Amino acid sequence: MKIVQNIQKAGQAIMQKAVALAPDRYVTGGKPDPLTSSDDPLIGAPVSRLDGPVKVKGEAKYAAEFALDRMVHAALVHSTVAKGRIAAIDAADAEAAPGVVLVLSHRNAPRMWAPAVLMREPMGASGDALPVFQDDRVHWNGQPVALVLAETREQADHATTLVRVRYESEDALTSMEAARAAGDRLGQFQGEPLQDVIGDAEGALMAAAHRVDAVYRTPRHNHNAIELHAVTVVWEGDVLRVHDASQGVASTAWTLAQVFGIGHDQVRVTSPFVGGGFGAKLLWQHHLLAAAASKVSGRPVRMMLSRAGVYRVVGGRAPTEQRVAIGADRDGRFDSLIHAGTTVMTEYNAFPEPFIHNARALYAARNIKLEVRTVNMNMAANTAMRAPGESVGSFALECAVDELADLLGIDPILLRRRNEPVQDPTQGTPFSSRHLIEAYRAGAQAFGWQERHAKPRMRQEGEWLVGLGCASAVFPYYRMNGGAARIVLGRDGRARVSVGAHEMGMGTATAQSQLCAARLGLPLDKVSFDYGDSSLPGAILAGGSQQTAAIAASVKAAHEALCAELLKFAGRDSPLAGLKPEQVRARGGGLCKIDDAGRWESYAGILARAGRAEVEVTAEAAPSQESLHWSMHSYGAIFCEARVNVVTGEPRVTRLLGSFDCGRILNAKTAASQLRGGMIMGLGAALMEETHFDERNGRIANPSLSDYHVPAHLDVPPIEVMWLDIPDPHAPAGMRGIGEIGITGTAAAIANAIYNACGKRVRELPITLDKLM
Repeated sequence: MKIVQNIQKAGQAIMQKAVALAPDRYVTGGKPDPLTSSDDPLIGAPVSRLDGPVKVKGEAKYAAEFALDRMVHAALVHSTVAKGRIAAIDAADAEAAPGVVLVLSHRNAPRMWAPAVLMREPMGASGDALPVFQDDRVHWNGQPVALVLAETREQADHATTLVRVRYESEDALTSMEAARAAGDRLGQFQGEPLQDVIGDAEGALMAAAHRVDAVYRTPRHNHNAIELHAVTVVWEGDVLRVHDASQGVASTAWTLAQVFGIGHDQVRVTSPFVGGGFGAKLLWQHHLLAAAASKVSGRPVRMMLSRAGVYRVVGGRAPTEQRVAIGADRDGRFDSLIHAGTTVMTEYNAFPEPFIHNARALYAARNIKLEVRTVNMNMAANTAMRAPGESVGSFALECAVDELADLLGIDPILLRRRNEPVQDPTQGTPFSSRHLIEAYRAGAQAFGWQERHAKPRMRQEGEWLVGLGCASAVFPYYRMNGGAARIVLGRDGRARVSVGAHEMGMGTATAQSQLCAARLGLPLDKVSFDYGDSSLPGAILAGGSQQTAAIAASVKAAHEALCAELLKFAGRDSPLAGLKPEQVRARGGGLCKIDDAGRWESYAGILARAGRAEVEVTAEAAPSQESLHWSMHSYGAIFCEARVNVVTGEPRVTRLLGSFDCGRILNAKTAASQLRGGMIMGLGAALMEETHFDERNGRIANPSLSDYHVPAHLDVPPIEVMWLDIPDPHAPAGMRGIGEIGITGTAAAIANAIYNACGKRVRELPITLDKLM
């Protein structure tokens, strides 16, 4: 098996090198998408979310709102030890409790195979690789060890308190220090090592005229989507029907089929509405247990985790310890850039926090050393959390750049400008489109950066010291393979576009409807967009800020197939006779020759000529090659005004501004919401968010929004967002992702503003008043 994997990796490496070196015209994205330069007013228009009315009227059904006949409710019993085995389970009292239908544990669970893991298998969706309820082993404090089914949720919750579990505990790794002592290893992300070495960075650091060298720490974070994790399942014969809150309906269906040993066509997962995902709404043990309980009981099952249950079962962001060292010459140009450190994961997952991603792309340096080491702990498997790696990595890197600017007496923006690369710093590939300096220029002017004092503690208003800070943001462009789309076009001029994608509240259905209407040359009200169903074409993950590009590429391929099919129907006496698909474009409810708008025929006319009521096409997106050939990223410049109280040490953020270069913006209203939302999460990471992990027993001590603080309305200052709106010529529709760039750099900008206010460097998040007093 290892030999086969090594051969596959070698083949992938050769293919990647070939794509990188190929002439532009032979690479996906070498010919710009026609929508990149389209002047259709729908592209970028601030259209309100199409799903808004059903949500405000309470008509949108979420995963825990599907009522099925004879449905029962499930609740979990969680382990109270971090490692060991279940010595005994006494479920007699629970089984005798009112309304209880079943108590499920490893003693009576059906056969389930270990699930395919996210980031390890191509279609894997599971947060961990552990077989569920197949043995008596305990791997973390909070692991499900039993499940109760009852007629009501309240009865199920009560019965869990009656289940008695006795454990035989074993020594567990519940601290980073103990885990490090047990040994570390080089991190792997998407099958690639998290390591880059160019030249002799340590030697260049020691020889540099100026240098900074510091360690930055970020804590564990937990997911807190407004919608709790929930699932409603039923077995319809041999077919498993799942109503889920999911970022990956296709991969969830595939993994469930693999776990239960059935065909992929025997599982259907739907997820029309999701109340926030941020990386957490994939497959976790509660999905498998709900399906198993339904199978054993023969009844539909609904399970909604409590807030504490989400903390116990669903992974979050792992803690990091990062060293950033920069050596510069007398002009501030980087001779050496070192970004290396350690993060935590588990033996049973495949998701290290890739905090070196920012350093790979942001700055030119003659010598570079980047590395992520991982250590394993006994905990719920960590997972993606908005901008995994970039969020926490930017805090360390951008604070270090600010420290160097202070040491050199150079404006922080000028220092960044002096180290702007002309090509990708680690890959050597050309940039597809990079306008970070322009974003800084526009943002600095709008924010009033010229009012910043170079030295700290120079501005005070009453009890408050006031400072300004900035930071760069970068997030890679991704477009994962597997995208596909179906278009059904009717003689009435209406089109239905179907893609196995997701709407998690960010406006996907709205922006994609706009894009589909522009591509088809139809009014917005003539286009419907179907999504959130594993039976639809394509396997598209709503993650990595790549879903919009993946959908756009899929619809582009389907539209090309549609044009080819319509031209077959056109006939000799059509104005389109003799034209090839690449010679036509959509316009005004029909097709016309690209350079001769007079050669036009309506869709209705073409279909009537062929005696067809409608035409249907399905196509797969072109292979994802563009980011191998060009360096493709979204960029941002984050500005912050912060205040520190001279009496209490309390920090407050009073202004934020983000200036972004993300290619073409598809919907101004939903884009602004995404960017602001990301910056608010960055504010939370900077000032308040922290999971308290009890190192004595591996238990999370603050599993509620009463104790785990996230920004409330009064914590959030005015936030201004702006963008350049310069299309990327090599991306579908000229756009790049916006879902995660907002959180990236925000914590660093806040930390730098706090330093400018009070003169105190805080290198460990969150920045709480005790660190400033």
